[in-house]
Amino acid sequence: SNIFTTPLATGVPFKWDDLTPVSMLALDEFVLWVNAKAPYSDVKGYLEALKTAAPGSEFKMGGTGSKQEDQIITAAIEQKTGAKFIYVPYKGGGDVAAQLVGGHVTSSVNNPIEAVSQWRAGELKPICVFDDVRLAYKTPVTTDKSWGDIPTCKEGGLDIEYLMLRGVFMAPKVTKEQIDYYIDLFKRVRATKDWTDFMEKGAFNTSALTGEEYKAWLGKAADTHRTLMEKAGFIAK
Repeated sequence: SNIFTTPLATGVPFKWDDLTPVSMLALDEFVLWVNAKAPYSDVKGYLEALKTAAPGSEFKMGGTGSKQEDQIITAAIEQKTGAKFIYVPYKGGGDVAAQLVGGHVTSSVNNPIEAVSQWRAGELKPICVFDDVRLAYKTPVTTDKSWGDIPTCKEGGLDIEYLMLRGVFMAPKVTKEQIDYYIDLFKRVRATKDWTDFMEKGAFNTSALTGEEYKAWLGKAADTHRTLMEKAGFIAK
């Protein structure tokens, strides 16, 4: 989503349509994670603890970078609940997961693939997924739960949806033949077993778009990011 967030947060004179959209390959999910030792295991319990945290014990949300996806979701939770986090930025999702395991932050909104190892090891637990439907994957990840067992945040009363684009762009002014070549290439990649296995391993949303449908999705996503970032005060002045 940096193709939307970076220009808005920095003021760099660049927009997604300065490039040539080729293909949406997938959408990456976001999951609300907590330490496995946390006394709550659902959205209701998490929000109650968040709202009643005593001064000096405020919830710390760990995330990758600043004014990007993780902090945008954090701000959206604040706007929906009236609660406040201390947001702690790290260099990447692996660092975030490690800090959550160590108890240095209270929660995170890591992508599935960034925290699956810690979930499988019994060190972290998922609270909810920020999508409008549960994940499609039913193969057990732990001894008794699959990705599909994680409720949506909306089911628990936290009405927030956010997915991250995994897509391909080309330089401006490329030819239709060049675009079509890569559309066909990625179509064949998506048909392979390796790709299917990778999608399940990372619990990706397998939505795929090209052409005008992809451009329309990008335009809507750009508007959504501007609205979210304006509400959070993340737009460069």
